[in-house]
Amino acid sequence: MSSRSTEEEPADSTSTSGGGSVPDAATTPEATAGTSTPVTSRSGTSAAGARPAGALRAGRSGSGGAEALLRFQSLFGLGLVFLASVVFSPRGDDGEIIFLTSENLFNLVRAISEIGIIAIGLTFVILVGGIDLSVGSLLGLAAVGSAVLLTEDNFGMLAAVTVVLLAGLVFGLLQGLAVALLRVQAFIVTLAGLQIARGLARLWSGGETVPITYGPGAGQAPLSFSLLGERTLDGIVPVPALIFAVLAVLAVVFLRGSAFSRHLYAIGGNERAARTSGVPVNRVKIIAFGICGLCAALAGIVHAGQLNTGSPNAGISYELDGIAAVVVGGTSLAGGRGSMMGTIAGALLLGVLNNILALNTVDTDLQLVIKGLVIVAAAAAQRLWPSR
Repeated sequence: MSSRSTEEEPADSTSTSGGGSVPDAATTPEATAGTSTPVTSRSGTSAAGARPAGALRAGRSGSGGAEALLRFQSLFGLGLVFLASVVFSPRGDDGEIIFLTSENLFNLVRAISEIGIIAIGLTFVILVGGIDLSVGSLLGLAAVGSAVLLTEDNFGMLAAVTVVLLAGLVFGLLQGLAVALLRVQAFIVTLAGLQIARGLARLWSGGETVPITYGPGAGQAPLSFSLLGERTLDGIVPVPALIFAVLAVLAVVFLRGSAFSRHLYAIGGNERAARTSGVPVNRVKIIAFGICGLCAALAGIVHAGQLNTGSPNAGISYELDGIAAVVVGGTSLAGGRGSMMGTIAGALLLGVLNNILALNTVDTDLQLVIKGLVIVAAAAAQRLWPSR
C-alpha cells in the first residue's frame, strides 16, 4: 500500500468483508478509543487508520470485477454448471432434454435436500471459524433414533421427531461447550463426536438396519411419518425439498437480520477484538454448534422418512459433502466471511453436477475426481481474490 497522503478519507466505521458490513460489535477498543496503536484486520489494512483517497478509488476500480466474482462465485458457478448440464444432457426418443424434465429436476432437489440441510447448519459453525465433522454420523444416529422410536417404542410421530431433534441439539451444544469452554480445537472435538455418534447409532440399533413399516398396529410407524417420502402439490414437489426450501428461507432471513448473525461474523473476523468489545463469544459458539447438530438431526429424520429405514451406517461422508457445499458457496473456512445464499447455491451446484454426471453414466470414481477439482477451484478463488 502506498504511503499515507496528507488528505485522507475518513476511516469507515463499518468496513466491509466479503461484501457485507462488519458488525459494530467487532469494532476494536483501539479504534473506538482513538489510541495510536492500529489494529490490523484480516485484509491487512488498519482498522483505526484510513487508506489514501486515491489508493482507495484505485483499489475499488481495479478489483471490483474480481470482488464481484468472488462474492457471487457460487451463483456464477451454478449458472455455468446448469448451462453445461443442458448442453450435455442426454436426449429422449422425442428429442426432449432429460435434464430439464420436471421429474428429473424435482428428483435433483430431493436428492440434495439432506446435504443442503446439513450445509445450512455447517455455515453457522464455519462462520465463527469452526468445523463440524460429526454431522454425517449424527444424521445416522437421528435416522436410527427415528426408526427405533416409531417402530419399537411406539412413539407418535410428533413425539419421536421432537426427541430426535432435541438429541441432535444437545449433541451439538455439548460439542460447542467442549470447543468454547475447554478450548479444544473444533476439529478434534467433532472428530471424536463423529466416532461417538456412529457408535451410539450402532448400539441403539444393535448394529442392524431398522426397517420402518406403516400401519395402526404395534411395531409399525404412524402413516403421517410416511409423508416424508411422498410428494405434494398435485404429486409434483417432494416433501423433503419443501422442508429444505423452508429451512433455507428461515436461515437466510435470520442470518441477514439478527444480532446473533453479526456476532457470528465478528467472531470469525477477529475473535479477540470481538471478545474485547463485549461479544459473548463462548455463548455464540455453543449456539452455533447447537444449530448445526439440530440441522443434522433434521436431515436424519428426512433420510429415514425417504428410505423408510434407520441405518447406523447412514450419512457416511455427508460431512464432506456439506463442507464442500459451504466452501463452493464462498464461505471462508477461516471464518468471518460468507452467506447463506452462497451455501444454498453451493449445495445446488454440487447437486446439479452429481445429477448430470449420473445422467451421462460417468464412472463413479471419475465423478469423485471431478467434484474434488470443483471444490479446489472454489477454494482457490477465495485465496487468489480475497475480499478487501
